[in-house]
Amino acid sequence: MGCISALGMAEPSNISKYCTGKMVYINVAVCLAVLLFVIGLSVGLSVNTFKGRDALDSTPLIDGHNDLPHNLYQKLSNNLSAFHFEKDLRNDVVWGSTVCSSCYTDLPRLIEGKVGGQFWVAYTACGSQYKDSVQLTLRQIDVIRRLIHRYPANLQLVTDAADIEVAWRSGKIASMIAVEGGHSLDSSLAILRLYYDLGVRYVTLTHTCNTPWADASTVNDGYVYNLTEFGQTIIHEMNRIGMLIDLSHVSHNVMKEVLAVTRAPIMFSHSSAFGVCGNYRNVPDDVLHAVKKNNGIVMVNFYSVFVNCNTSRNATMQDVVDHINYIRNLIGVDHVGIGGDYDGVNSMPEGLEDVSKYPDLFDRLYESREGEPTWTKEDLEKLAGRNFIRVFQAVESVRDSLSSEPPREDIIAGDELYIAQKNEGLNPGACQTAKEWNGVNVTDAEQKETRTKRHQA
Repeated sequence: MGCISALGMAEPSNISKYCTGKMVYINVAVCLAVLLFVIGLSVGLSVNTFKGRDALDSTPLIDGHNDLPHNLYQKLSNNLSAFHFEKDLRNDVVWGSTVCSSCYTDLPRLIEGKVGGQFWVAYTACGSQYKDSVQLTLRQIDVIRRLIHRYPANLQLVTDAADIEVAWRSGKIASMIAVEGGHSLDSSLAILRLYYDLGVRYVTLTHTCNTPWADASTVNDGYVYNLTEFGQTIIHEMNRIGMLIDLSHVSHNVMKEVLAVTRAPIMFSHSSAFGVCGNYRNVPDDVLHAVKKNNGIVMVNFYSVFVNCNTSRNATMQDVVDHINYIRNLIGVDHVGIGGDYDGVNSMPEGLEDVSKYPDLFDRLYESREGEPTWTKEDLEKLAGRNFIRVFQAVESVRDSLSSEPPREDIIAGDELYIAQKNEGLNPGACQTAKEWNGVNVTDAEQKETRTKRHQA
């Protein structure tokens, strides 16, 4: 019905007002309908096109462990002028996959992998323990710092949790330093503190060798020292200065003993779930529950041998997904992260061949196949980096709360060093001149060692 028909014989002025008002109403209604349609369409497209990798655009992907510095030492004696980090090295004659089974990292692939934060690892082999481990570790800290300085447009040294996102939002990879293996401390609190001053922000308590104060995963269910009284002192001093405690590589007993005494959250920088693959480098269920109580994090390792215990087939991305989902299902999404272990191992799962592949992993998690938990964008952000940043911030908060405490001045007993070096087949004290060796009573030390062995039996 038209305007005039609807109003009959109404005055022309009223007809004009009515028709104008109705047309305005119709136009507004049409505009609103179009607007709602466009909004609905855009939301629908957004939902339909979101991929897991898109979470890496809203939060930095922080990887807990990369051993590129060790490859720099092994291949180039830390000569950075011969290392072309800015190039894609996949087919390089020195760094390519066909000639180097442990080479997975370069700058183009890190960018392709959307890496926003990386712990670069200062590692020296266990054979250096009681010898030149400190000197070699310092060389590795130096080469990490020089690498970061050499690429200022792409890398930024970060020593505080708050600066991770600042660096990432400026288009750089937040680069952090780690020391892998307590033997690099040479049983010295002074060296621990000096590493922190050089920018180191986590120390892995052992590598594959026991230290005089903590056992490595190689003891399996047994023990040699467990966590000694001096080991507990190291934990307290790490809490006091704000050094993250990394429990990857330690024995299952030491994991539990550290969690019982630390005042700050801990991390596993590159470990997976023992319940999925029973390798003692992985974290057992009872420890995972303790990690949740501690508010810590397990950053899942990708190494084929740690994620796949079935030697009849190759490891795949699905194996890594299984470990991530297992930890999430057991203790929650707030306690899992990523610790690839690239450049530290010689075999990676199919689908995670190098550092460019992280986005594929996040896409796969977002698929949430039957029987798997549903991963939301927020969940993926936690896995990528939010969980680690929270742990780092908590460690700094504990440090700040202990700021009035003076540095620990404990020195490990010479008897403990004597026993440890003798267990390694060394001539105890042959390479040491420190004062604590002056008071070593060889007879007492050997009697203590005998009592320890009887207790273990």
